[in-house]
Amino acid sequence: MTGELPSIEIAPSVLPADFARLGEECQALEKAGVDRIQWDVMDGQFVPNLTFGPDVIAATRDLVSVPFEAHLMVETPDLMLDRYIDAGCQIVIVHAEACPHLHRTLGRIRELGAQPAVALNPATPASAVAHVLDLCDLILVMTVNPGFGGQSYIATMEPKIAEVRAMIEASGRPIDLEVDGGIGPATAAGAAPAGANVLVAGSGATALAGVAGLCATGGGAASSRRRASVRGRWGHGAAGPMRSWQAAAMGRARGRGGVSGCWGASMGSVTWARVGGGGWGAG
Repeated sequence: MTGELPSIEIAPSVLPADFARLGEECQALEKAGVDRIQWDVMDGQFVPNLTFGPDVIAATRDLVSVPFEAHLMVETPDLMLDRYIDAGCQIVIVHAEACPHLHRTLGRIRELGAQPAVALNPATPASAVAHVLDLCDLILVMTVNPGFGGQSYIATMEPKIAEVRAMIEASGRPIDLEVDGGIGPATAAGAAPAGANVLVAGSGATALAGVAGLCATGGGAASSRRRASVRGRWGHGAAGPMRSWQAAAMGRARGRGGVSGCWGASMGSVTWARVGGGGWGAG
Protein backbone atom coordinates (compact mmCIF):
# COMPACT_ATOMS: atom_id res chain seq x y z
CA MET A 1 0.00 0.00 0.00
CA THR A 2 1.24 3.45 -0.82
CA GLY A 3 -1.53 5.73 0.48
CA GLU A 4 -2.25 6.74 4.04
CA LEU A 5 -4.38 4.35 6.03
CA PRO A 6 -7.73 5.64 7.32
CA SER A 7 -8.11 6.31 11.03
CA ILE A 8 -8.11 3.14 13.11
CA GLU A 9 -11.33 2.43 15.01
CA ILE A 10 -12.00 -0.04 17.82
CA ALA A 11 -15.25 -2.04 17.79
CA PRO A 12 -15.31 -4.47 20.73
CA SER A 13 -17.63 -7.43 20.59
CA VAL A 14 -19.91 -7.96 23.57
CA LEU A 15 -19.59 -11.74 23.17
CA PRO A 16 -17.12 -12.04 26.10
CA ALA A 17 -19.26 -9.79 28.31
CA ASP A 18 -21.18 -10.78 31.43
CA PHE A 19 -24.62 -11.37 29.91
CA ALA A 20 -26.29 -10.69 33.27
CA ARG A 21 -24.86 -7.14 33.14
CA LEU A 22 -24.96 -6.27 29.44
CA GLY A 23 -26.16 -2.72 29.99
CA GLU A 24 -23.39 -1.97 32.46
CA GLU A 25 -20.84 -3.63 30.18
CA CYS A 26 -21.90 -1.44 27.25
CA GLN A 27 -21.68 1.67 29.43
CA ALA A 28 -18.19 0.67 30.57
CA LEU A 29 -17.09 0.19 26.96
CA GLU A 30 -18.43 3.61 26.02
CA LYS A 31 -16.62 5.17 28.98
CA ALA A 32 -13.42 3.46 27.81
CA GLY A 33 -13.71 5.37 24.54
CA VAL A 34 -14.56 2.70 21.97
CA ASP A 35 -15.78 3.82 18.55
CA ARG A 36 -18.69 1.40 18.31
CA ILE A 37 -19.96 -1.85 19.81
CA GLN A 38 -20.44 -5.03 17.81
CA TRP A 39 -23.23 -7.51 18.52
CA ASP A 40 -22.39 -11.03 17.29
CA VAL A 41 -25.78 -12.41 16.30
CA MET A 42 -25.72 -16.20 15.87
CA ASP A 43 -28.64 -18.44 14.99
CA GLY A 44 -27.34 -21.94 15.79
CA GLN A 45 -27.54 -22.84 12.09
CA PHE A 46 -25.13 -20.71 10.05
CA VAL A 47 -22.79 -21.13 13.03
CA PRO A 48 -23.18 -23.57 15.95
CA ASN A 49 -23.56 -20.95 18.68
CA LEU A 50 -26.75 -19.07 19.64
CA THR A 51 -26.59 -15.52 20.98
CA PHE A 52 -28.50 -12.22 20.88
CA GLY A 53 -32.03 -11.52 19.73
CA PRO A 54 -33.10 -7.99 18.79
CA ASP A 55 -34.94 -7.43 22.07
CA VAL A 56 -31.72 -7.91 24.05
CA ILE A 57 -29.97 -5.29 21.92
CA ALA A 58 -32.92 -2.90 22.14
CA ALA A 59 -32.84 -3.16 25.95
CA THR A 60 -29.34 -1.66 26.02
CA ARG A 61 -29.71 0.87 23.21
CA ASP A 62 -30.84 3.84 25.30
CA LEU A 63 -28.10 3.28 27.87
CA VAL A 64 -25.27 4.44 25.57
CA SER A 65 -24.77 6.78 22.63
CA VAL A 66 -21.97 4.82 20.97
CA PRO A 67 -23.09 3.28 17.64
CA PHE A 68 -24.09 -0.39 17.42
CA GLU A 69 -23.33 -2.79 14.59
CA ALA A 70 -25.03 -6.16 14.16
CA HIS A 71 -22.91 -8.93 12.68
CA LEU A 72 -25.56 -11.35 11.46
CA MET A 73 -24.07 -14.85 11.41
CA VAL A 74 -27.40 -16.32 10.38
CA GLU A 75 -28.81 -18.37 7.52
CA THR A 76 -31.76 -16.08 6.77
CA PRO A 77 -30.63 -12.48 7.32
CA ASP A 78 -33.31 -11.04 5.02
CA LEU A 79 -36.03 -12.19 7.40
CA MET A 80 -34.62 -10.27 10.36
CA LEU A 81 -33.03 -7.09 8.97
CA ASP A 82 -35.81 -4.80 10.13
CA ARG A 83 -35.81 -6.25 13.66
CA TYR A 84 -32.14 -5.50 14.26
CA ILE A 85 -32.32 -2.07 12.68
CA ASP A 86 -35.38 -1.25 14.79
CA ALA A 87 -33.38 -2.43 17.83
CA GLY A 88 -30.91 0.37 17.18
CA CYS A 89 -28.11 -1.07 15.03
CA GLN A 90 -26.73 1.58 12.68
CA ILE A 91 -24.58 -0.91 10.71
CA VAL A 92 -25.84 -4.33 9.65
CA ILE A 93 -23.28 -6.88 8.45
CA VAL A 94 -24.51 -9.86 6.44
CA HIS A 95 -22.43 -12.79 5.24
CA ALA A 96 -21.91 -13.16 1.51
CA GLU A 97 -22.21 -16.92 2.03
CA ALA A 98 -25.74 -16.55 3.44
CA CYS A 99 -27.15 -14.18 0.81
CA PRO A 100 -28.10 -15.68 -2.56
CA HIS A 101 -29.25 -12.20 -3.65
CA LEU A 102 -26.58 -10.10 -1.95
CA HIS A 103 -27.22 -7.03 -4.07
CA ARG A 104 -30.88 -7.01 -3.06
CA THR A 105 -30.09 -7.60 0.62
CA LEU A 106 -27.65 -4.69 0.81
CA GLY A 107 -30.13 -2.42 -0.94
CA ARG A 108 -32.79 -3.39 1.56
CA ILE A 109 -30.53 -2.55 4.52
CA ARG A 110 -30.05 0.94 3.06
CA GLU A 111 -33.79 1.34 2.48
CA LEU A 112 -34.42 0.50 6.14
CA GLY A 113 -32.11 3.32 7.21
CA ALA A 114 -28.94 1.46 8.20
CA GLN A 115 -25.48 1.17 6.68
CA PRO A 116 -24.97 -2.01 4.63
CA ALA A 117 -21.94 -4.23 5.19
CA VAL A 118 -20.69 -7.62 3.99
CA ALA A 119 -18.63 -10.23 5.84
CA LEU A 120 -16.37 -12.79 4.17
CA ASN A 121 -15.49 -16.09 5.83
CA PRO A 122 -11.83 -17.15 5.60
CA ALA A 123 -12.43 -19.48 2.64
CA THR A 124 -14.50 -16.92 0.70
CA PRO A 125 -12.49 -14.96 -1.90
CA ALA A 126 -12.36 -11.17 -2.02
CA SER A 127 -14.00 -11.31 -5.43
CA ALA A 128 -17.32 -12.12 -3.71
CA VAL A 129 -17.76 -8.39 -2.99
CA ALA A 130 -16.31 -7.03 -6.24
CA HIS A 131 -19.69 -6.18 -7.74
CA VAL A 132 -21.42 -4.80 -4.64
CA LEU A 133 -18.85 -2.25 -3.46
CA ASP A 134 -21.14 0.54 -4.64
CA LEU A 135 -23.70 -0.64 -2.07
CA CYS A 136 -21.36 -1.15 0.91
CA ASP A 137 -20.22 1.10 3.72
CA LEU A 138 -18.07 -1.63 5.28
CA ILE A 139 -16.41 -4.92 4.35
CA LEU A 140 -15.55 -7.38 7.12
CA VAL A 141 -12.75 -9.88 6.49
CA MET A 142 -13.05 -12.65 9.06
CA THR A 143 -9.68 -13.64 10.50
CA VAL A 144 -11.18 -16.68 12.21
CA ASN A 145 -14.03 -18.97 11.22
CA PRO A 146 -17.18 -17.48 12.77
CA GLY A 147 -19.10 -18.98 15.63
CA PHE A 148 -16.90 -18.91 18.71
CA GLY A 149 -14.67 -16.48 20.59
CA GLY A 150 -11.14 -17.26 21.63
CA GLN A 151 -9.88 -18.58 18.29
CA SER A 152 -6.40 -17.91 16.93
CA TYR A 153 -5.86 -15.23 14.29
CA ILE A 154 -5.41 -16.61 10.76
CA ALA A 155 -2.43 -14.65 9.45
CA THR A 156 -2.93 -15.94 5.91
CA MET A 157 -5.96 -13.63 5.67
CA GLU A 158 -3.64 -10.61 5.43
CA PRO A 159 -3.20 -10.91 1.64
CA LYS A 160 -7.00 -10.96 1.34
CA ILE A 161 -7.23 -7.86 3.55
CA ALA A 162 -4.77 -6.14 1.22
CA GLU A 163 -6.74 -7.29 -1.83
CA VAL A 164 -9.99 -5.90 -0.44
CA ARG A 165 -8.28 -2.62 0.49
CA ALA A 166 -7.00 -2.30 -3.09
CA MET A 167 -10.54 -2.90 -4.39
CA ILE A 168 -11.88 -0.23 -2.04
CA GLU A 169 -9.27 2.30 -3.13
CA ALA A 170 -9.99 1.55 -6.79
CA SER A 171 -13.70 2.14 -6.15
CA GLY A 172 -13.05 5.63 -4.80
CA ARG A 173 -15.63 5.11 -2.05
CA PRO A 174 -14.99 5.66 1.71
CA ILE A 175 -15.63 2.04 2.69
CA ASP A 176 -14.40 0.82 6.07
CA LEU A 177 -12.41 -2.42 6.15
CA GLU A 178 -13.00 -4.38 9.35
CA VAL A 179 -11.24 -7.46 10.71
CA ASP A 180 -12.66 -9.80 13.33
CA GLY A 181 -11.03 -12.72 15.09
CA GLY A 182 -7.98 -13.06 17.29
CA ILE A 183 -7.27 -9.33 17.23
CA GLY A 184 -4.75 -7.98 19.75
CA PRO A 185 -1.68 -5.73 19.58
CA ALA A 186 0.50 -8.33 17.83
CA THR A 187 -2.09 -9.30 15.22
CA ALA A 188 -3.24 -5.70 14.72
CA ALA A 189 0.33 -5.02 13.63
CA GLY A 190 -0.32 -7.37 10.71
CA ALA A 191 -3.93 -6.51 9.91
CA ALA A 192 -3.58 -2.71 10.02
CA PRO A 193 -0.76 -2.33 7.50
CA ALA A 194 -2.54 -4.81 5.24
CA GLY A 195 -5.37 -2.27 5.06
CA ALA A 196 -7.80 -2.86 7.94
CA ASN A 197 -9.03 0.28 9.72
CA VAL A 198 -11.69 -1.19 12.04
CA LEU A 199 -10.54 -3.77 14.58
CA VAL A 200 -13.05 -5.97 16.39
CA ALA A 201 -11.64 -6.77 19.82
CA GLY A 202 -13.31 -9.81 21.34
CA SER A 203 -11.47 -12.32 23.48
CA GLY A 204 -8.27 -10.42 22.76
CA ALA A 205 -9.67 -7.59 24.89
CA THR A 206 -11.82 -9.43 27.39
CA ALA A 207 -10.57 -7.31 30.25
CA LEU A 208 -12.13 -3.88 30.14
CA ALA A 209 -8.75 -2.45 31.10
CA GLY A 210 -7.42 -3.78 27.81
CA VAL A 211 -10.08 -1.98 25.80
CA ALA A 212 -9.51 1.16 27.82
CA GLY A 213 -5.81 0.93 27.04
CA LEU A 214 -6.45 0.63 23.31
CA CYS A 215 -8.62 3.72 23.45
CA ALA A 216 -6.52 5.72 25.91
CA THR A 217 -4.54 7.74 23.39
CA GLY A 218 -7.48 8.36 21.09
CA GLY A 219 -10.34 9.20 23.43
CA GLY A 220 -10.89 12.63 21.93
CA ALA A 221 -10.81 11.24 18.42
CA ALA A 222 -13.19 8.47 19.40
CA SER A 223 -15.62 10.98 20.83
CA SER A 224 -15.52 13.13 17.71
CA ARG A 225 -16.01 10.09 15.50
CA ARG A 226 -18.94 9.05 17.65
CA ARG A 227 -20.57 12.43 17.17
CA ALA A 228 -19.87 12.30 13.46
CA SER A 229 -21.34 8.80 13.20
CA VAL A 230 -24.71 10.07 14.41
CA ARG A 231 -24.70 12.46 11.46
CA GLY A 232 -23.96 9.72 8.96
CA ARG A 233 -20.40 8.68 8.09
CA TRP A 234 -18.13 6.75 10.41
CA GLY A 235 -15.18 8.99 11.06
CA HIS A 236 -13.31 9.09 7.73
CA GLY A 237 -10.90 11.99 7.94
CA ALA A 238 -11.56 12.51 11.66
CA ALA A 239 -8.72 14.34 13.31
CA GLY A 240 -6.94 13.01 16.34
CA PRO A 241 -3.72 11.35 17.51
CA MET A 242 -2.83 7.88 16.28
CA ARG A 243 -3.11 5.11 18.78
CA SER A 244 0.30 3.71 19.63
CA TRP A 245 -0.09 0.27 18.06
CA GLN A 246 -1.50 1.87 14.90
CA ALA A 247 1.69 3.90 14.61
CA ALA A 248 3.73 0.76 15.23
CA ALA A 249 1.93 -1.12 12.48
CA MET A 250 2.21 1.71 9.99
CA GLY A 251 5.83 2.34 10.93
CA ARG A 252 6.77 -1.28 10.37
CA ALA A 253 4.89 -1.48 7.10
CA ARG A 254 6.57 1.56 5.65
CA GLY A 255 10.02 1.12 7.14
CA ARG A 256 9.68 4.27 9.25
CA GLY A 257 10.27 4.76 12.95
CA GLY A 258 6.62 5.21 13.85
CA VAL A 259 5.35 8.76 14.20
CA SER A 260 6.57 11.77 16.09
CA GLY A 261 5.61 12.10 19.70
CA CYS A 262 5.38 9.48 22.41
CA TRP A 263 2.25 7.47 23.08
CA GLY A 264 1.60 4.33 25.08
CA ALA A 265 -1.36 1.98 25.12
CA SER A 266 -2.01 -1.30 26.87
CA MET A 267 -4.07 -4.33 25.94
CA GLY A 268 -3.99 -7.11 28.45
CA SER A 269 -0.37 -7.72 29.40
CA VAL A 270 1.11 -6.13 26.26
CA THR A 271 2.06 -2.48 26.09
CA TRP A 272 3.13 -0.68 22.92
CA ALA A 273 5.73 2.01 23.55
CA ARG A 274 8.25 4.15 21.72
CA VAL A 275 11.63 2.41 21.76
CA GLY A 276 15.04 4.10 21.62
CA GLY A 277 15.62 6.45 18.73
CA GLY A 278 12.32 6.15 16.94
CA GLY A 279 11.09 2.58 16.55
CA TRP A 280 8.16 0.98 18.34
CA GLY A 281 8.07 -2.21 20.31
CA ALA A 282 5.93 -4.32 22.58
CA GLY A 283 6.70 -5.07 26.19
